[in-house]
Amino acid sequence: MSTNGNNKISLPVINRLPRYYRTVRKMQHNGVTTVSSSELAGMLGTTASQVRQDFNCFGGFGQQGVGYNVDLLSTELESLLMGGDALSTIVIGTGRLGRAISHFLAFDARGFRLIAAFDQHPDEVGSSFGILTVRNINTLGDYCRRYHPQIAVLCIPEEGAAQLAPTLMDLGIRGFWNFSNYDLPSREGVTIVSVHLGDSLTSLGFRVRESLENNP
Repeated sequence: MSTNGNNKISLPVINRLPRYYRTVRKMQHNGVTTVSSSELAGMLGTTASQVRQDFNCFGGFGQQGVGYNVDLLSTELESLLMGGDALSTIVIGTGRLGRAISHFLAFDARGFRLIAAFDQHPDEVGSSFGILTVRNINTLGDYCRRYHPQIAVLCIPEEGAAQLAPTLMDLGIRGFWNFSNYDLPSREGVTIVSVHLGDSLTSLGFRVRESLENNP
């Protein structure tokens, strides 16, 4: 599947692709061979029109009145999301969160290759980090200039992220998976995805309280 001409795909469409892929993979596992846009929409809580519009961004596939071949759809989505060479990735901050994220990257995340981990705490530096050894944060610059990692995962406090992010951008990092509470400054050519755990939990609490008030 390829993008439709030179049109830039919108962020909402990109954000829906992993949900399509997860759903289609489950269907494969259950032995489903074809699926209509209406059926897929029902599973995802959207509309058939939205599904067709999203897929048309990449040239569209499927036949009128027949639907989508599940195996083909899975292959095409996988190629879009995880095709090409694995992205070289470093983790900064090797506490509990950093170690949990590294385990996910090593065993569950396709399309990424974890190549190094860094920390500044003496108890962490030199410790085992899966098959890696935690490096001193002071060696980060030399490491990036030599090995050119593409993705940085930030599992450090807000102050550290604020100090480190511009340097990492200057060193050639093209994407950030940011678990700090700091909103990284944008820069052309750099993609930032921030995961604010506190914001998510606060939003959940608000919605549940609102639901309880409206439906006691």
